[in-house]
Amino acid sequence: MKEDAITIKAHNKPGVLRDITDMMAKCGINISYTHLFIEKDESASVYMELEDVDDIETLAKNIRTHGNVDNVETHRSLSEIYGKRIIIIGGGAQVAQVAQGAITEADRHNIRGERISVDTIPLVGEHELAEAVSAVGRLPRIGALVLAGSLMGGRITTCIEKIKTEHDVIVISLNMPGSVTEKADLVVTDPVQAGVMAVMAVAETAIFDIKKIGRKKF
Repeated sequence: MKEDAITIKAHNKPGVLRDITDMMAKCGINISYTHLFIEKDESASVYMELEDVDDIETLAKNIRTHGNVDNVETHRSLSEIYGKRIIIIGGGAQVAQVAQGAITEADRHNIRGERISVDTIPLVGEHELAEAVSAVGRLPRIGALVLAGSLMGGRITTCIEKIKTEHDVIVISLNMPGSVTEKADLVVTDPVQAGVMAVMAVAETAIFDIKKIGRKKF
């Protein structure tokens, strides 16, 4: 289904967002994604992705009539611009090597019209890594999670089990000690290759199905 995207800059006052969403609901518009944040000038900025919009420009014009709205802009959706996301979490050196493979492979597919982006965060510590893995389930457009470290298990493994149960996320792990490798969809020894395979697993322009691989470890 086609999605339209809109950004509304308004006064940071109670009830403004309610008025805007009420207006959309009366038009039969479904809000599929929203992100609200406060700008430096203390005004509120609301980004929304919408479904079932008959005329996005007419909608924007109607929203501008609200007394507390300063500006309305229409855009392509984030899924069209940034596409599917690869998240790489782990130690700095391993994350950098996985990112190298993922970015190089994503570039090859993006040139052909695909949209795949790569996000990374180097972290150490079981608590910090488990928290980051758990947060992946709250992020939009996640295609694959790559765990790039030298030792992972315990609470990290528990969080992996949860996001795999609740979300459609492919989990790839480097070959390392710890129970994480037992729960990953794929275990890859070479970090650069792990990044490449993560992109191939989510790319529509790649003839690669991770579920059809007979071997789990490479």
